[in-house]
Amino acid sequence: MGEVTTLYEGLRREVRKVVVGQDEAVRLAFIALLAEGHIILEGVPGLAKTTLVRALSAALRLQFKRVQFTPDLMPADVLGAPIFDFQQGKFHVVEGPIFTNVLLADEINRAPAKTQAALLEAMQERQVSLEGVGRPLPRPFLVLATQNPVEHEGTYPLPEAQLDRFLFKVLVAYPSLEDELAVLAEHRGDSAGLTNLLAAVVPVADGAALARAQAEALAVRVEPALARYLVELVRRTRQDPLVALGGSPRASLLLQVAARIGAALEKRDFVLPDDIKGLFVPALRHRIRLTAAAEVDGLTPDEVLARVLSAVPVPR
Repeated sequence: MGEVTTLYEGLRREVRKVVVGQDEAVRLAFIALLAEGHIILEGVPGLAKTTLVRALSAALRLQFKRVQFTPDLMPADVLGAPIFDFQQGKFHVVEGPIFTNVLLADEINRAPAKTQAALLEAMQERQVSLEGVGRPLPRPFLVLATQNPVEHEGTYPLPEAQLDRFLFKVLVAYPSLEDELAVLAEHRGDSAGLTNLLAAVVPVADGAALARAQAEALAVRVEPALARYLVELVRRTRQDPLVALGGSPRASLLLQVAARIGAALEKRDFVLPDDIKGLFVPALRHRIRLTAAAEVDGLTPDEVLARVLSAVPVPR
């Protein structure tokens, strides 16, 4: 059980050359990549969310593209569209930026529902239908979407169908004092300085290495008692009186895959309860919707999920 940890340690080392103090976000992004999941990065402006995604792509030698989501963004701006070629006298399809390995959907909640819906097929089926033909996306394919939690003017809430396709929602916090001092010491603060830092990132993997790590992680065992524990956790979110909408079966399935990868990161070929508990909140916080009464009381999804964790007995 060494392929996963070797790859992850190399990834973390290289990303630290550019981004300081976001080790948990790197860990969850790595798990999502191997699990073929997607991530929401939520944090106020200036926390290096975009830089983190660029550094991850560079360290994994993956093609990276960025789309700035705005209220006037159309599905064709993301997926592509047929364009008429006057020289040849016929239409040909021009693929959009979604045809990449890592797509940064910046401020994803600024796009209207029509554009949001255009992402559903790509995120779930790894293909895009253009002119009635399904076009496969490159593998691996990872969407990292950013959101600003404090600015809501001109935004559109993400529909539950799309939220459920994200494996994790990562809350990007302010760095510690030491980490912020390290940022000042290492970064010049201009675009040229960032370019130089990204250029210093050494790729630690290729597609074959990622495939080997994924196969190793997915071979991790999940005992029946732990599978039942995981399902009971997710089902409890549907039964909690503070929750109007609980986690789906897709949440259970993806959480099990993530727990396998989390165990592999610890060089184990079997899942422990702590692997499930440690990923439960980031995997469910965007999938549940609280009741109006819970919101009036000021409760957060994380607090309700912590109650669920404490209420379900851990198997011995």
